[in-house]
Amino acid sequence: MVDGRCMKCQEQREIKDATQVTMKNGRPAITGTCVKCGTKMFKIGTMPTE
Repeated sequence: MVDGRCMKCQEQREIKDATQVTMKNGRPAITGTCVKCGTKMFKIGTMPTE
């Protein structure tokens, strides 16, 4: 489970279908969608390991 801030809901929400990506500058990031409204979410940083 990865949390991020949804810019449409303006709240901290879980990222659905979280996928690890690498930005152009080489930094890791996570992309997915908001579980409530379906807006695309993006969070800079790595996925936590469970």
